[in-house]
Amino acid sequence: MNPYGCQSMVRPLKKVLVKRPGEAFQNQDRIDAQWRSLDYLAKPDFRRAVDEHCRFTSLLEAAGAEVACLPADSRTGLDSIYTHDPVAAVTGQGVILGRMGKDARMEEPDALEDWFAEAGIPVAGRIESPGSVEGGDVVWLKDDLAVIGLTYRTNGEGIRQFQELLRPQGVDVIAVPMVHWDGPGAVLHLMSIISMLDTDLAVVYERLLPIPFREMLTALGIEMVRVPDGEYESLGCNVLAVKPRHVIVRNGNPVTTDRMRKSDCLVEAFDGDHICYAGSGGPTCLTRPVLRA
Repeated sequence: MNPYGCQSMVRPLKKVLVKRPGEAFQNQDRIDAQWRSLDYLAKPDFRRAVDEHCRFTSLLEAAGAEVACLPADSRTGLDSIYTHDPVAAVTGQGVILGRMGKDARMEEPDALEDWFAEAGIPVAGRIESPGSVEGGDVVWLKDDLAVIGLTYRTNGEGIRQFQELLRPQGVDVIAVPMVHWDGPGAVLHLMSIISMLDTDLAVVYERLLPIPFREMLTALGIEMVRVPDGEYESLGCNVLAVKPRHVIVRNGNPVTTDRMRKSDCLVEAFDGDHICYAGSGGPTCLTRPVLRA
């Protein structure tokens, strides 16, 4: 078996790549200099971010995942703590590197490429200009079926390239056009409105679900746990499955947590004001799964 491959959002997480605040944020002065220009909702506190991330990675390790950490890199900024986005997919054939839709993150795929090369994991393809694809827009519904959001971060040309790269592997990729919402400066990935909890269960923010996509989920027999309006901004829809129905969520989403538990999910939570809420990235954004098996 290859030591890589994640054509699933829910299989047991065996290896995952993260970037700790010490390497992404580096220090409080760097945070102070960058957070406003990156459109953060609040200024992270470096020490609290370090503590929150340690708690988060301890939950990953307790669930059986090997946690690998990216090094500090002069090409990247605060946003590099969100390791999910620079990679469009990790398939059984290797990595498909994305191309970022946010200018400040353009060099992050290069930094990830260096790590994958050192790890001996092949690059199977890359999204090239003028295409853009961010990993937060890619959701695997089955091994041979992925959906991808058409958003301000992932454009039509990027989707076309992604489809071409996956077609030889027998994977269908279906585009899901998203809404304007708060505009180009906001983060509205497809994964902002859906997280898979099991092969037949997803947590969704139903008010932003495009109708054809909702009908697709229903046709596939995927039941939906609904996030209430009051828990969308607090990242209640951003849930990481470490195993089927064993999930990690940011603290502060009690209704969503209760609904997931009523759907037979084991839910673990961590404080994420400084690594999640401030930069609008939840536990899925903080992780780039390398192997699920």
